[in-house]
Amino acid sequence: MAKKKKALKAPARSSSNGRSRGSTAPQAASQRTYTILDYRLEKPAFTLRQVRAGDEVRYEVKGDLSAPVPPIRESKYLDKKQSIEIYRWMLLNRKMETALENLYKQGKVVGGVYFGLGQEGCSCASAYALQPDDWMGPMIRNQGSMLVRGFSARDIMMQYMAKAGSPTKGRDASSHFGDIAKRNVVAPISTLGDLIPVLSGVALGARLQGRNIAVMTYIGDGGQSTGVTYEGLNFAAVQDLGLVLFVENNLWGYSTPADMQFRVKDLAERAIAYGIPGVIVDGTDACQVYDAAHEACERARRGQGPTLIEAKMMRMKGHAIHDAAEYVPKPLFEYWKKRDCIARFENYLVSVKKWLTGEENLKLIADVDRELEADRDFAVASPMPEPESAAGGVYCGAGCHEVKPKYGTPKVRTGNTAGLKRTEAAVHLK
Repeated sequence: MAKKKKALKAPARSSSNGRSRGSTAPQAASQRTYTILDYRLEKPAFTLRQVRAGDEVRYEVKGDLSAPVPPIRESKYLDKKQSIEIYRWMLLNRKMETALENLYKQGKVVGGVYFGLGQEGCSCASAYALQPDDWMGPMIRNQGSMLVRGFSARDIMMQYMAKAGSPTKGRDASSHFGDIAKRNVVAPISTLGDLIPVLSGVALGARLQGRNIAVMTYIGDGGQSTGVTYEGLNFAAVQDLGLVLFVENNLWGYSTPADMQFRVKDLAERAIAYGIPGVIVDGTDACQVYDAAHEACERARRGQGPTLIEAKMMRMKGHAIHDAAEYVPKPLFEYWKKRDCIARFENYLVSVKKWLTGEENLKLIADVDRELEADRDFAVASPMPEPESAAGGVYCGAGCHEVKPKYGTPKVRTGNTAGLKRTEAAVHLK
C-alpha cells in the first residue's frame, strides 16, 4: 500500500517585529522574512560623494533633484484640533530659534546655539504622541519636543542666556536641561547615544513599578554609529522595553555626508539586527511622523517592546551657529527648501483639508508672534544669577532631592530565601 504524502506546512507568519512565529522548529533562511514599514510618498534617489581637485575637497550631489513635492500623507489618527495644535508648535519652534539666532548676534547668548531648522515637524509631531505618564529624552535639535512637553519659549531662551530664572539657574548655557519631577523629561546628554540606555532604564524602572510606558528619545545619523547606541537598543529589545527611538537622518553628521557614514540604504534596516520593528517616515511630513510615533507608543504601552523609526529629512543649517555649512552642495539645500515641513503642513491645513481659512491662519501666526515676543522680552529682562549662588545645588544634603517611585511600589521577589547564599559586596563604600 502506497504511503500518503505528508501535507506541506504553510510558511510561518511574520509577526509585527519581523520574527517568525507559529512553529518552534528552526525556520529555513528563505522563511525568515523581515518587513520595514515605509510611510513615505516620495523616495529620493540621489547620492553624495566627495570630490578632490588638487588641495580642494568638496561634495557633489548626483541624482534627480527636480521631482515635484509630494502631498502630505493623510493621518490615520489626527483630527482637526490636533493637527492645528501640532502646526502651532512647529511655528513656535521655528520662530523661537530665529529669535535665538538674533539674540546670539546681539551678544546676549552665552556659548553657541543649535538649530533644528527643517526638523520642526519631526520634533513636534513625535513628542505630541506621548501621554503625560510617558517619558522623553530630547537631543539638541529637539527644542520643539521640549515646547510640546511643557517648557516655554522663555525657559529655553533664558537657558541659552544663562539667566537666573532658567531651568538650570544659569549653571548651563545650552540645551542640557530637563524635568524629572513634572514633565518626565530627561536632560540631553552630549555624549551621543547615551540617552538610549538611560531611557531604556526609565522604561525598566516603570515596569518594576508595575507599568509599561513609552519612552522616546532621538539620535542622529552620525550618533547612531556609536557603540552605546547598539548596547542600549539591544538591551531594550531583549527586555521588551517601551523605547521609541527616532533616528533623525538629516543627511549630515557634522560635515560628513550620510553616504560616507554607513553602507545600508536605510538606517531603519538596522532594526532587523535587534529583532524589532523598523519604520521609515518622511521627516518633513508631520502626519507620517505622528502616525509612526503613535503606533510605536501604543505598542510600547502594551509591553511589546521597542521600535526604531528613521525620519528622513535635511538639516537646513550647519551643525551649530558657528558652522556656515559651506560644504553642503547648494542644489541640495534648494531641493529640501521646497519640502519645508511648515510650508507643506500649512498648505495641507489651509488648502487641502480646509481646516483653517487664510484669515484664521494669519491670526494663529500673529498669536504665536505675540507669545514669542512677550517671552523674549521677559527672558532678556531677566537677571543673571548672583555669584554667591554658584555653589548652590552642587552638593547634596539630606532630603535634597528625594527620588520617589512614580507609578507604584517596585515589585520584589518574595518567598523562601533560606537557600540563597549571601555574598560579599564587590565594592565597599563608606
